[in-house]
Amino acid sequence: MIIKPKVRGFICTNAHPQGCAANVREQIEFVKQRGPVAGGPKNVLVVGASTGYGLASRITAAFGSQANTVGVFFEKPPTDKRTASAGYYNSAAFHAEAKQAGLYAASINGDAFSDACKQQTIELLQRDMGALDLVVYSLASPRRQDPRSGELYTSVLKPIGQSHTAKNLNTDTLKISDVTLEPASEEEIANTVKVMGGEDWELWMEALSAAGLLAPDCKTVAYTYLGDKLTWPIYGHATIGRAKEDLDRAAKAIRGKLGDGSAHVSVLKAVVTQSSSAIPIMPLYISLVYKVMKDEGTHEGCIEQLYRLFTEGLYSNKPRLDGDHRLRMDNLELRPETQARIEALWPEVTEDNLFQMTDFKGYTEDFLKLFGFGVDGVDYDADVSPVVEGVDFR
Repeated sequence: MIIKPKVRGFICTNAHPQGCAANVREQIEFVKQRGPVAGGPKNVLVVGASTGYGLASRITAAFGSQANTVGVFFEKPPTDKRTASAGYYNSAAFHAEAKQAGLYAASINGDAFSDACKQQTIELLQRDMGALDLVVYSLASPRRQDPRSGELYTSVLKPIGQSHTAKNLNTDTLKISDVTLEPASEEEIANTVKVMGGEDWELWMEALSAAGLLAPDCKTVAYTYLGDKLTWPIYGHATIGRAKEDLDRAAKAIRGKLGDGSAHVSVLKAVVTQSSSAIPIMPLYISLVYKVMKDEGTHEGCIEQLYRLFTEGLYSNKPRLDGDHRLRMDNLELRPETQARIEALWPEVTEDNLFQMTDFKGYTEDFLKLFGFGVDGVDYDADVSPVVEGVDFR
């Protein structure tokens, strides 16, 4: 079939297998060009390994440290008439590249929140890899089923205490208008913490520890975004903010059980991901971030951020930590002069000057690239099969 993007709102409902593979190869090549990660990991588990920062983590570990990797994700496989999800194609491409490089790679396609998936992962690790020296937790999901009670929880993106009105860009119509978010109820806050907080990260670490699969100096990291003044009402004093606080709580609890190891939340910069595109105000804010940081020469995508996390954070003698023991990789985005420029531009953006005042073009290109579209060197008029041969996910 000839595969063209089908975009609905903040999601693309299909993906291009060759485009996704080319995108993965681009990231691998970036890591190779930057060189080895000194003192990097050798046995790595990435929970949420198929897209965005999780995929970049796996690529950096494998091709920056020659690490054995196991990835866990929940992705839709293809049929003869329907494409797979982008994460499926990304992971298939990663497997192919790892095999060619002589690197061990195994993946489990299942519900990472479930006890069954954790046990399947443990059995795979015990059989094929052994103790881990790095565990990356990079799950992003709107829903989570508690493995103990069976109850299904759904997260919401709402402020706390009072409603919040802000400028918002409709990426379908390119209309800019104010959007008002009503405050969350106590139940909605609690449900969001259950989905997006640190409980499942803790459960993974407890299960791995009980199975004897954590090396004495094992590191673990989970990812978050905080932002600054413009995004604070959505990310800070909001349901997501409460979940982020619980992530900090979990890191402290895990740290207390790791001995010589470490547990950190890493704060990363704003980039286009399948998650961020769904959050009100973020498409417009990210378009401004791209504009200003590209002008300054400080812009980074997922792979650039993760390579820097490994070299300047996880495997550095002088990691950049804040007062809450978080690894700060968002330091370039939060430079006072950068934020001042973004804040000055924010009220000036209109529908008429959107493409001049922001880098919405770059935002759109990165969004489509998530699904394998718009990647250099790919013939999008060619007839391709949506089925990728030789995929061996468990």
